[in-house]
Amino acid sequence: MDRESTPDRDRQLSRRGFLRYTATAGAAGASASALGALAGGGPAMAAEDAGARVPRFKFEEATIAELQAAMRAGRLTSRRLVDAYIRRIREIDLSGVQLNSVIEVNPDARRIADELDRERHRKGPRGPLHGIPILVKDNFATDDRMETAAGSLALVGSRVPRDAFVVRGLRQAGAVILGKANLSEWANFRSTQSSSGWSGRAGQCLNPYVLDHNPCGSSSGSGAAAAANLAAGTLGTETDGSIVCPSSTNGVVGIKPTLGLTSRSGVIPIAHSQDVTGPICRTVADAATVLGAMTGVDPRDPATADSKGHFFKDYRRFLDPHGLRGARIGVWREGVFGVSPEGDAVAEQAISELSRLGATIVDPADIPNVADVGDPEFTVLLFEFKADIARYLSELRHTSMRTLADLIAFNDAHADQEMRWFGQEIFLLAEQTDGLDDPQYLQALATSKRLMQDGINGVMDRFDLDAIVSLTGSPSWTTDLVNGDHFLTASSTPAAVAGYPNVTVPAGFVFDLLPVGINFIGRQWDEPTLIKLAFGFEQGTRARHAPTFVRTFATRDFVPRDTGVHGGGKGRSGRHQADPKAKSVLASGNPMAGKA
Repeated sequence: MDRESTPDRDRQLSRRGFLRYTATAGAAGASASALGALAGGGPAMAAEDAGARVPRFKFEEATIAELQAAMRAGRLTSRRLVDAYIRRIREIDLSGVQLNSVIEVNPDARRIADELDRERHRKGPRGPLHGIPILVKDNFATDDRMETAAGSLALVGSRVPRDAFVVRGLRQAGAVILGKANLSEWANFRSTQSSSGWSGRAGQCLNPYVLDHNPCGSSSGSGAAAAANLAAGTLGTETDGSIVCPSSTNGVVGIKPTLGLTSRSGVIPIAHSQDVTGPICRTVADAATVLGAMTGVDPRDPATADSKGHFFKDYRRFLDPHGLRGARIGVWREGVFGVSPEGDAVAEQAISELSRLGATIVDPADIPNVADVGDPEFTVLLFEFKADIARYLSELRHTSMRTLADLIAFNDAHADQEMRWFGQEIFLLAEQTDGLDDPQYLQALATSKRLMQDGINGVMDRFDLDAIVSLTGSPSWTTDLVNGDHFLTASSTPAAVAGYPNVTVPAGFVFDLLPVGINFIGRQWDEPTLIKLAFGFEQGTRARHAPTFVRTFATRDFVPRDTGVHGGGKGRSGRHQADPKAKSVLASGNPMAGKA
């Protein structure tokens, strides 16, 4: 179903209509003088080197602080910056290489930018996000002319009652909500055979590093768009892996906060006992800047009441380039390492870098019982999804969707559009649950929380750790719409189930092309420590480089720069043979690991 065929097509831009809308936008652009202030991010890779025709971008790898400095100095305006990002989206996301990471652009973005520029001139900036364009995942409610649909055609045309709390926080901080990012439809909680990054609204999102590889999910578009410089930053959501996995596979930074640090009200849910919202950005500093605007107690989300006294409105104070000095960091290996030789090589190099940068490494410091949590976790999510989605749908206007049964019926009626590639097996399982007073649900919830909270706290207490580090996940796989995702390993589950923070940061590349991240897991409310550690690692390694937009590995003329694996920015290490006795967390039967 084309967006222009919907009853409310005048409320927002279809992907096809957007090309017409932006055809005359390019002339505004960013001034050459602004470019001078932003030098140092590194030039874009030339088209012939990248393997795909990607035009150069004036704000390649520009940080939020650099953009803000240019606006403060009068060398750049928010309007010019918004125009530049919109042109970038038009050139490489909706056409050109067609990343498919942006579902729609806010038709009011330019007007909002103009208003913020006038306000800056009259009163000065509100803060570090004043005039900064941010993309949000398509499950964040925005009370404007854009849709909020979790990528599903079932909610196209519906109206939300208000902005999501964190979206309102960004607007109050002066950010420009630039548009909606593509995602794994329903945050990857519809089918057991899904392809991450596919939605009925926009189709398959691509990975900007190697285009035929998967961006992971469910915050697929948020990760890909941040990596490809389509906005200064993005927002994602996570139930288990949906911030950290796309951040790792797209070579960017993701902060999965403590449950309750950021509100979920106005966000299309999976499960209230695990859902969180968080930033996905190119640098730790950018992610810390965005996180501050997302925190606060929200009466519509009771979980945030516990964050009082634990949240900060500015996390930039914890950015210490020497943050690893004196830190004690444990390495979680069991069930994560030994499955992806290429991923292991990057992580091993990163662990060496942690030591070089001043950390004391405790190796191993494995989190126990991770292999036992999959079944109770999945049970919890099934029960909570049925209840939580009905609660969310009850507030919508201009839609007949009110229950999970309605969504199932919609998919059946529109199977040629919604279920061409995979079904709705998870929806059907969730529909069979009986309610949140069911003893099966209550036992599963208690068991899963106890296993993972005790597991993390116990290891950190035993070894007196500041954080636990691990491989965030294996390198990206080739997108496969027929068979679905090919996950090898991931480390998101303990922090996701426990409700504890998890920060992933780029650590290196496989064959200099596919990004791999490492993640820092900490105690409840310990985002400041994790941000300090992640920033210290980032500044000490400089592992990230901009996307290369290579079309595929499967070409006769592709030759890697060496026959080893590039680990970090400080050297190379050869291939590691997988341990045949190693048991991946994913192989343990957890259907959610790295998925939602």
